[in-house]
Amino acid sequence: MSTDSVTAIAIDSRMTEAAPLVLDVDGALLRTDLLHESAIAYVKINPLGLIFLVWWLIQGKAVLKRKLAERVRLDIEHLPINTELEAYARLAHDNGRTICLATAADELLAIKLAQRFDFISFVIASNGRRNLKGLAKAFALKEQFPNGFVYAGDSRSDLHVWTAATSIVLAGANSATSRQARALGKPVEADFPRPRLGLRGWVKALRLHQWAKNVLVFMPLVLGGLFTDLTAWTNAALAFLALGILASATYLVNDIWDIEDDRRHWTKRHRPLASGLMTVKQAVIVTPLAFVVSLALGAMVGPAVVAVLLAYLVLTLCYSFGFKRKPVLDAFTLASLFTLRLILGIAAVGVVASPWLLVFSMFLFTSLSFAKRQTEVLRLMEKKQDTGDKIFGRGYFVADAPFILAMGVSCGMASILIMVLYLTQDALLVDFYGNADWLWAIPAILFLWLSRIWMLCQRGELLDDPVVFAMRDPKSLMLCAGLGLFFAMACLGVPY
Repeated sequence: MSTDSVTAIAIDSRMTEAAPLVLDVDGALLRTDLLHESAIAYVKINPLGLIFLVWWLIQGKAVLKRKLAERVRLDIEHLPINTELEAYARLAHDNGRTICLATAADELLAIKLAQRFDFISFVIASNGRRNLKGLAKAFALKEQFPNGFVYAGDSRSDLHVWTAATSIVLAGANSATSRQARALGKPVEADFPRPRLGLRGWVKALRLHQWAKNVLVFMPLVLGGLFTDLTAWTNAALAFLALGILASATYLVNDIWDIEDDRRHWTKRHRPLASGLMTVKQAVIVTPLAFVVSLALGAMVGPAVVAVLLAYLVLTLCYSFGFKRKPVLDAFTLASLFTLRLILGIAAVGVVASPWLLVFSMFLFTSLSFAKRQTEVLRLMEKKQDTGDKIFGRGYFVADAPFILAMGVSCGMASILIMVLYLTQDALLVDFYGNADWLWAIPAILFLWLSRIWMLCQRGELLDDPVVFAMRDPKSLMLCAGLGLFFAMACLGVPY
């Protein structure tokens, strides 16, 4: 549309004399915001596009929305929707009511969205010159529906529209906006509260369960014999907390970047960002704050810890933005991130690390990373049985399954060999073990556990992340307990 006026665009020729139901899109019919989704999609295809985003925004939000709508292709079919409002609108349509979309999003996107729902008859949206929000939307709707309309919205700017409407539908409005809307004195036809993110949602979004991986930070302290050093434990604990906060922030960055791919994934589509339970705005606000807190905690321990945290941050961002789509490099990068956890512990407590330990870590976690990819490939094979199919957001094809299996198992067996060399060349020579012979049980237990992981992987019984699986698997936990027992026996000098 090239004029300043906003015109309703007919999607369905069926009309009715009943009071039309007008649906807002961002935060109401959708559990997300089309502008935010478009901006993410644009930056993914053009990382330097941030400059253009600022320039277009200076010219006005309507211009920004039109420029993005012209340049990106959103996966409309997988955008999270308010299923309750959808069902309500569909029932209203079936009862002879006209359903209209009225959104501040650009009409190019709004029309595509309307085509997803067979009950929508009109689309009224921003047109590149006028941003249809607040008073502008209220005026356009009064002009289009002079005999009155019912409006379903969620934000404070919708108060102007509710003032002009004959009835109100609250679709995801927060408590403050809901109170203000009810205070207008208009009939409230329906109320569909937005699901609260809550503590459980934050825990899931920040993936606090993944903090278990950061226990590796304490390994250099244990292997260095600093069991009774309170300062070492304090520094390691601060490093653990700093890394946990940093990792949670990078998970949010990863989820923002991969939001479209996650919505097509069988498990990741339930993540708070992908499902719309958490908004992109919330994630963008929390992420930089978490970065600052993490680096501040690291600075309390020392500059070496800050340096390792920064290295972890850079490598994680490289993984999220590109490395994860490169076969083999993705698994190597994940293994490097695990090894950086050990290096962080070394920097925190000030011990000299054995090169054997770091090489062992690289081989072990490369194997586990391949196991994660193999699980995804096998799942895709089950669903489509087509060797030409590619994993969403990854660089692997289903035809790569034998290669991934070979790489993963070989890296796992190599890690056991490295562990044996570590024991003979380093650990058994250290004098703080009372009876180092008990350490020989470690490679045996590691062999049993890795064999179990890969066997379950090939059976299709492994979850996406083998480390998370191990934390919930009774047999894996039993093997881990046995490993800890034999290590303690070696330290305490328990005789045969």
